[in-house]
Amino acid sequence: MNLRAIAAIYRYEMDRTRRTILQSVVAPVISTALYFVVFGAAIGGHMGAVNGVPYGAFIVPGLMMMSLLTQSISNASFGIYFPRFVGTFYEQLSAPISVVEIVAAYVGAAATKSVILGLIILATAALFTPLTVQHPFWMLGFLVLTAVTFSLFGFAIGIWADNFEKLQLMPMLVVTPLAFLGGSFYSIDMLPPFWRSVSLFNPVVYLISGFRWSFFGTSDVNIVVSLLMTLGFMAACLAVIGWMFRTGYRLKA
Repeated sequence: MNLRAIAAIYRYEMDRTRRTILQSVVAPVISTALYFVVFGAAIGGHMGAVNGVPYGAFIVPGLMMMSLLTQSISNASFGIYFPRFVGTFYEQLSAPISVVEIVAAYVGAAATKSVILGLIILATAALFTPLTVQHPFWMLGFLVLTAVTFSLFGFAIGIWADNFEKLQLMPMLVVTPLAFLGGSFYSIDMLPPFWRSVSLFNPVVYLISGFRWSFFGTSDVNIVVSLLMTLGFMAACLAVIGWMFRTGYRLKA
């Protein structure tokens, strides 16, 4: 294992975040804070509790997860796309560093940035509404697991995309709508039976439900099912990335 090479790529990616801190950290935090103000303070004051949880607190896990998904994908996809765009990534492919080490460095950096952002958003949320985390270990576990899983997904998107438009296509047109419809602002138990059944085909439902359980001990689906679905999606992402490197898909200059 070439730890020096992993550390070099990891440090470079983290330095890029420090150079673009307004875009990478400040903008997502402000955007999420506006959600807290509008939905938590303004609208939440006129709504009753959801599953015994005040509405302002209820939406916190969903908003954290929504930011985590989009930022994990964005960080990882741009992190691998830009070196491909300027051609430096092909130097890494010819260097004495394995595929596992390349993926570990890029995905590790993207996941680290997303976890830090998630914790900042959690601290910001605590300024707007009282929060208790019943299962802090599971909360951190789901946070890290989701960040790594969707960073892998973003890494695959960064290889697949051959222009900047495609780089933004998946997060904007697929992931964000799924997050909004995945129970970020409501419990799927509030839906009619037919639409609740349809919602169970949305993979984001399981992520948000499991993460919300770690806060309040209540969830829309079983916690074990949420964990297995997340691990299954991670395995699928790893399989796709492995196939991309094995076949050279979009990696040959």
